[in-house]
Amino acid sequence: MKKMCWLLLLLMLPQWAFAQARVVRYVDKKIALDLTGLAAGQGAAQVFRRTLESDIARSGWLGVAGAGRGEFVLQGRVDISGSEVVAECQVFESSSRKSYLNKTYRADSAAVRNLAHKAADEILFALTGNKGFFGARLALVGTRTGSKELYLCDSDGQNLRQLTNDKTVSLSPQWGPDGQTLFYTSYRSKFPDVYRVDLSSGTRTRIANYPGLNTGGAVSPDGNYVALILSKDGNPELYVKQLSGGGLTRLTQTLKGAEASPSWSPDGSRIVYVSDQSGTPQIYVVSRSGGTPKRLTSRGSQNVAPDWGPKGLIAFASLLGGRFQVCLIDPNTFETKAISPLDADYEDPSWAPDGRHLACTVSRKYRSSVYLLDTMGDPPVALLESSGDWSAPSWSPR
Repeated sequence: MKKMCWLLLLLMLPQWAFAQARVVRYVDKKIALDLTGLAAGQGAAQVFRRTLESDIARSGWLGVAGAGRGEFVLQGRVDISGSEVVAECQVFESSSRKSYLNKTYRADSAAVRNLAHKAADEILFALTGNKGFFGARLALVGTRTGSKELYLCDSDGQNLRQLTNDKTVSLSPQWGPDGQTLFYTSYRSKFPDVYRVDLSSGTRTRIANYPGLNTGGAVSPDGNYVALILSKDGNPELYVKQLSGGGLTRLTQTLKGAEASPSWSPDGSRIVYVSDQSGTPQIYVVSRSGGTPKRLTSRGSQNVAPDWGPKGLIAFASLLGGRFQVCLIDPNTFETKAISPLDADYEDPSWAPDGRHLACTVSRKYRSSVYLLDTMGDPPVALLESSGDWSAPSWSPR
């Protein structure tokens, strides 16, 4: 989804309408891990093994090796004990037999995939010192029912379930830092308003329903504030609202143009957003307390959908040579590089909690889906094979 085009469309719509781990090293190449020594029976035990192997293959840091060919070895067994899955895992160096992880994992059989994701995260950390993203979740927009609704899925695209049933347009999911709340824009009241959903209770609260456009819904790292795009005073402008007291602060004063797509810096001191005040949509940064915005982008006829990552880089989509590509920019040095292939349009980047991977919308031949994109060069991986179009992925915290 091209975020500035989407914003203009909104404006034109009618108003009704962990175990202790010992770090081996930080790697610059993949560590070969032999998984053939992990014995698993049938049913949930096999699900655990397949999920763990898939996670290792997508990690970017580890590679799945054949029998006897791994620098490190995972041995153990996965069994069913009553209603539980029990997985005994030992990871050791093949040459020295030095142990790096020795742990037994237990969970109800219904939670076997979550258990495998947890094990994969801990194995990755034990061998590389890098935290994974396998235990995180994705929120995204899907059209499987004919309307744009919100869905949730696991980090590998499995366990897909529908969250909203508004039977209208639901857009731009954003996670709260607690991983238990989700913010999004919906037309369920025939106006574009911002809602907060408590995922544990299902309670939904409308937090922005000012006259005109209400969108954004990006929550500050401390969970106390939400960045919004509101047109209540004329042009769509960037505001910050206090979630507890409701105080509202306007951060931009754009006489001509519109703002869109806010995202907070990791320390909560700045907000990156899109503005077309120069005539085309470009990426800007402004202090959390306001002041003069700083323009970050100059190349590309459209630069949209920024997401500020946990390691300080900003990912965004840039229209270059007729296709949208995912790019990374350092907001301090302005160094920029494109990281997506040229085989499709890559948009809506969202940083995974590991600070290495992104989820993004990939569009080709008038269809869109969600892919995992590795900033260090591994090929993109399709996360969803379900019917319908899928877009606007958003990673949860770990």
